[in-house]
Amino acid sequence: MRLAYFGSPEDAVVPLRALVDAGHDIALVVTQPDRRRGRGTATTPSPVKAAALELGLPVRTPEKAREVTDDLRSAGVDLAVVVAFGQLLPPSLLETVPGGFLNVHYSLLPRWRGAAPVERAILAGDAETGVCLMQIEAGLDTGPVYAYERTAIAPHETAGELRARLTQLGTELLLRELPTLATATPTPQIGEPTYAAKLEIDEFRLDPNRPASELERVVRAGNPRPGAWVTIGGSRLKVLRAHATDDAATDDTATPALGDIDDDSVLGTADGGLAFDEVQPAGKRAMPARAWRHGVRADTSTNALRVDPSSA
Repeated sequence: MRLAYFGSPEDAVVPLRALVDAGHDIALVVTQPDRRRGRGTATTPSPVKAAALELGLPVRTPEKAREVTDDLRSAGVDLAVVVAFGQLLPPSLLETVPGGFLNVHYSLLPRWRGAAPVERAILAGDAETGVCLMQIEAGLDTGPVYAYERTAIAPHETAGELRARLTQLGTELLLRELPTLATATPTPQIGEPTYAAKLEIDEFRLDPNRPASELERVVRAGNPRPGAWVTIGGSRLKVLRAHATDDAATDDTATPALGDIDDDSVLGTADGGLAFDEVQPAGKRAMPARAWRHGVRADTSTNALRVDPSSA
């Protein structure tokens, strides 16, 4: 099958390589323009562009997707595959491909339409999620679905780990279903939609006034980006991994006071403790939480650190 491929981040490299390995003819790859991705002034290509050039595929990097309308029309593709491209596709572009645009979406639509379905599923405490092969329409993830694959969300799974699994599931689903799409009829989405809004850094502040079980989900959803965090003495600490401790305290151990972090790196919350497992202090590499905690000066009267108030 002659295809166009729209994608940008590392997650979208796996399906691209799999399509090439399966013998599909990738006539055009469309990805985001080169960007500054560090502190320097040099720009770097998106992971998909780097992979496409390595594979010898033609690449376009438009600021606006509509700029490739003529390229797409002249490429003579049967179908366009979209995996985390990063731009909305205008109706004028959608009309240029006979077989339409097929999106690999990381949720069980209509739940979690939008920009951050993996993180929103974890934040909401969903027990399962999945991937859908969806026909793209002008609306935001409103199109009918050709096929889907369900999977349980593991209790301590981070967003990065879950996304990697969904990438593999989505790639397998895509390869399996592509040969039948020409004669298949997608099914309209059924149910009440929910929306996976773009992530905001402030959402990932660990507010000790919330229960530890909720904060654990915040940590999982923020790993690897944007990262859950607290401020201590005006300095931000990223919390990469953490777990809610058992509520039952013994004579030897007790949950720290609200907002305190004890010698075992446990934060006292509104309901139980949140034990930090891996952290990243500002300007430093990630490290085990206990190694960080033992290197930080605590209040001599309580031997505890105090998390800055929410206004910090």
